[in-house]
Amino acid sequence: MKAIQVTEFGGPEVMALVELPDPVAGADEVLIDVSAIGVNFADTVQIRNQYVTQQLLPLIPGLEVVGKTPDGKRVLASISEGAYAQKAIAHRGTTMEIPDGVSDEAALAMLVQGTTAWHILKTFGHLVPGESVVIHAAAGGVGTVAIQLAKMWGARVIAVTSTDEKSALAKSLGADVTIDANSENLAQAMLDANNGKPVDLVLEMVGGATFDASFEVLAPFGRLIVFGMASGEMATPVIPITMLGTSKTITGFWLGHCFAYPEKMIHDVIKELFLLIKDGKLKPIIGGTFPLSKAGDAHRAIVSRGTTGKITLNPAL
Repeated sequence: MKAIQVTEFGGPEVMALVELPDPVAGADEVLIDVSAIGVNFADTVQIRNQYVTQQLLPLIPGLEVVGKTPDGKRVLASISEGAYAQKAIAHRGTTMEIPDGVSDEAALAMLVQGTTAWHILKTFGHLVPGESVVIHAAAGGVGTVAIQLAKMWGARVIAVTSTDEKSALAKSLGADVTIDANSENLAQAMLDANNGKPVDLVLEMVGGATFDASFEVLAPFGRLIVFGMASGEMATPVIPITMLGTSKTITGFWLGHCFAYPEKMIHDVIKELFLLIKDGKLKPIIGGTFPLSKAGDAHRAIVSRGTTGKITLNPAL
């Protein structure tokens, strides 16, 4: 089989297209003939060995695939590594059958991005109708799903984007207002977008000054959900005693913890998302499909923040 292999940690340049033996499924595992591969920001740090969990060499990157099992079922599968290949091994408990009416690419958009958007809005964000929510990186994989879910659940959505094209996409998905991520005074821009009032919920994955501005504009009982740090910049440290007079909440979220409760926090959520797609209520945005041989280009596009929606790889190319 063809696969992308990493033999030294680094950037996109360390990924090489190689020919490897087909993997062999063990007990409670299944061999998947891969038809589509999901690309995530996490993959770009996985190959640098900067991921939450320690990586070992040689490494086939990637965490999610869609494909056929030996009995012909089309499944979505989460794997710890090995997705960037024409065949992959998954634990049977991590696979989900994909219903008709949901494309391979749409299914991939739900495993990481869809479940993350769901949990940071509902499970951890406790969003209720009538509240305001700021969504940073709103044109990205999580952001495009979060906009739609937040509107569906009755929120006022303020989308933060970095280009006119991304702003137009956010508005087309239902955002009430968009603001420029590069605003000279981002905190004031967020307040202005909420009619001068502090906001109830912020979904933040940029870090640095973006985190600082987001924390500043939170209303009493407001929630700031941190689920990434794409800028690589640390925020100003928050001293707990200073929060006594603010009644604000900061919550960190890593999807990996949800896999400890796969039925309730992963499978049940994805089933709901699949139903929304089939009913036409949720539109996954597929920002681009790259050949497997061009996986490095996919990583460069994501790191440069030049993408929208979900990015996938085609293992046949």
